[in-house]
Amino acid sequence: MLQKIRDYSVICLIGSVGYSLLEILWRGFTHWTMAATGGLCLTLLYRLDQKHSREGLFLRCLKGATLITAVEFLVGCLVNRLLKWQVWDYSNSFGNLLGQVCPLYSLLWFFLCIPVYRLTGSLRQLFRRT
Repeated sequence: MLQKIRDYSVICLIGSVGYSLLEILWRGFTHWTMAATGGLCLTLLYRLDQKHSREGLFLRCLKGATLITAVEFLVGCLVNRLLKWQVWDYSNSFGNLLGQVCPLYSLLWFFLCIPVYRLTGSLRQLFRRT
């Protein structure tokens, strides 16, 4: 039990830091809610990859991009629409949904899942050894 808590804490921390760094590189800034979102997303992607590791990479990336887009939509509805913190706004982006998500970023998440699944596979191997 303690091993799993440690493993998922490491995954969540990597996701939090990684997501925040991506935001800083892409937009020049981030928000603490993006760190929390990143931790949740990587944890969910780890589980998804764990359960579907035998599926093709294309299908796993499609599932991963859908998962991240769904999480971002839910977080966006909470922090941007309900709490009015204005962390991001995609209202001017093509195909946006309530200004919270758009097809462009879903496509980028699809491609980002390729290295992420390499990371999750490496983490699974590492956690098996410890």
